Amino acid sequence: MAHKSSICTMSLGRCFAGHSLVHKLDMAQKYGFQGVELFYEDLVDLAKSLYGGETHENQLSAARTIRHLCSTRGLTIIALQPFMHFGGLVDRQEHHRRLQELQFWFKLAHALGTDLILFPSSFLSADHLTDSLDLIAADFTEAAEMGLQESPCIKFAMEALCWGTRINTWEASWDVVKRVNRSNFGLCLDTYNILGRIYADPATLSGKTPDCEEATVSSVERITSNVDVSKLFLVQVADGERLSHPLDKAHPFYNPEQPARMSWSRNARLFYGEPQHGGYLPVQHVMQAIIHGLGFEGWLSFEVFNRRLADVDKEVPEEMARRSAESFVRMTADVGLRTEDDMQPRLQAML
Repeated sequence: MAHKSSICTMSLGRCFAGHSLVHKLDMAQKYGFQGVELFYEDLVDLAKSLYGGETHENQLSAARTIRHLCSTRGLTIIALQPFMHFGGLVDRQEHHRRLQELQFWFKLAHALGTDLILFPSSFLSADHLTDSLDLIAADFTEAAEMGLQESPCIKFAMEALCWGTRINTWEASWDVVKRVNRSNFGLCLDTYNILGRIYADPATLSGKTPDCEEATVSSVERITSNVDVSKLFLVQVADGERLSHPLDKAHPFYNPEQPARMSWSRNARLFYGEPQHGGYLPVQHVMQAIIHGLGFEGWLSFEVFNRRLADVDKEVPEEMARRSAESFVRMTADVGLRTEDDMQPRLQAML
């Protein structure tokens, strides 16, 4: 299997800024992408346009429409994401409510024609989340068992957010995957979230942790030696922007209700290989370990949050599609990807 190009629909412009899903899908097709991660807010946005608003019935109708939109453009819906704040909730009634919502997401996934749902680690405050990994793993095991009962089976990819409350390293998410130990429950490795924890610290003047180089080398070695590639369900790729000054109370990105890494993430992720925009994370190092050290083949998806996505400028979707396509071509050469797509010829024809 070759390495295939994907992008999250959110990374082509936010719907609340007026960027329609149809236009974003058009741009993904135009620039040669083979797949998309469907961001749930885009599905809800389409459902809201239907009579009655975002009811479950309208969401299912929107999902069927999106499946058709993607199919006619030659785009595979590789995942539905993100299913937020699941696992380890102190409020067990809320946990059961989330299970009911997850059951509905199974219906959405089937309607979309995808079999993968992404679980990011929770960043709720510590008083809302248990510190018991046994309970956290038990909750995800419950979800995995539910997914196994579906036909076709629903799979899950667990991703550690670098600002997560209990799980904020890829090692912690891999521990959950091993504890769950179900065939449909695997790992999502995200270069931004891996490096955003061990290499970057946006609250410092340098933008780096004190031992960033050593920590990265060690982490990459553990990825290649510890991770079972058959349990790696998704690889997401993004870089981060080096800020001109620390993300403290004086910074325009500062939000007193968010950890600095979260505020940085929401405003300043970048595509692979964009030093002209301030990119500075050693993403290539991590990708070489995943591609050559682990031997991963399959979907490589750009998941980039950035302040530009919230601009109402109608050029945003095409701008981001072009940047991401250029990034994928650059990454193909830098990392030595094996691709079967026509992204590079399309780009060259448009230059």
